[in-house]
Amino acid sequence: MSQNDVVTPRVLTVPNLVSFVRLLLVPVFGWLIATGHDGWAVVVLAVSGASDWLDGVLARRLHQVSRLGQLLDPAADRLFILVTLIGLVWRGAVPWWLLAVLVARDVLLAGLLVRLARAGWGPPPVHLAGKAGTFALLYAFPLLLLGQWADPLGSVAFVVGWACALWGVGLYWFAGALYLVQARGLLRDRTATA
Repeated sequence: MSQNDVVTPRVLTVPNLVSFVRLLLVPVFGWLIATGHDGWAVVVLAVSGASDWLDGVLARRLHQVSRLGQLLDPAADRLFILVTLIGLVWRGAVPWWLLAVLVARDVLLAGLLVRLARAGWGPPPVHLAGKAGTFALLYAFPLLLLGQWADPLGSVAFVVGWACALWGVGLYWFAGALYLVQARGLLRDRTATA
């Protein structure tokens, strides 16, 4: 978001509609991955990834950056990541530790958001590192799903998927550390002015 973007309290915006559709796709994706419809699951993930980019572009271009949109977009990302990971762990495509590492970061940040809210602060602005980590993870998961397919596609998708997943985890935690530093500064400033 640039400095010229004004955050509005509007609810009915085009970007918010895109985010609502993304949220509706989460259970569809969960059902597809649980029932072994991998091809359609990959399509839904691709649509979700494209719409993640689209809602941000539309919000800026149409000057429809809203508080609701700032909450919906990361919520849809987190839900897709969680449902995808649970599905991939359940199917044996990825080890459980990957789920644990990503959920631990989100639990840590959820506690941070509660602490900030109690001090009168909203969520910190999203960092580029967080967006890049989410982007890498949202690309890693369909590739890891395709990694279960026959060679040569399966082998290539597996290697590229794990490369994206490891980069995504690193960026995800790096962004988490940036949020902690930012929150610490906000909370210290609040204490100093109190």
